[in-house]
Amino acid sequence: MNLYIRYFDYEVLATSFEQAFEFLYSIDEIEMNEKIESDIRDYMKSDVAFPKRYKVRQRIYFIMIKTVARTMEEFKMHSKKPVKNATTNDEQSASSTPSFSKMQQNMAYQHLYTEQPGWYEGTIDFKRVVVNPTTGKCIYRDTRFVARCRAASPAECYDRIIDHLSQRVDSRSQFPSIKGKNFRYKYLSE
Repeated sequence: MNLYIRYFDYEVLATSFEQAFEFLYSIDEIEMNEKIESDIRDYMKSDVAFPKRYKVRQRIYFIMIKTVARTMEEFKMHSKKPVKNATTNDEQSASSTPSFSKMQQNMAYQHLYTEQPGWYEGTIDFKRVVVNPTTGKCIYRDTRFVARCRAASPAECYDRIIDHLSQRVDSRSQFPSIKGKNFRYKYLSE
């Protein structure tokens, strides 16, 4: 398991304790000590999958994320905004293979972007803002919306449904993530 560490614009994908500590010690603002080192070692060895953050000073943290990615590019494949590298990580390799459940999640996520033009039936469960007639106040109401549309991929089906809804419901309505359980789709035909 590798460890992605980020502090503002500085980041590294560490494949060992030594790489992680070398990176953290290279940043003057981070006051490393044996307690933090021990905690990082325990975190890397544990089965905990959640990201971890350490306080540098008030409201300033560095974060650590466990990953099976072998390179920074692989890790950032789904990232939305790039940041600059503190070190080059082109020759890094993973020390373990990804778990089966992680591979299933990645395949399901990649399937959303696989091109297969045709008709899709998309279902979205979202929180719609409506006015309560008795009080005149706005409330969130669970709403299911089902639409059939022509799209090149499930992701495009999702985007088209969200575009349609955002023009027709209150802007404070909350739409689910494409990766969540509140978006489902069915491929109907070409």
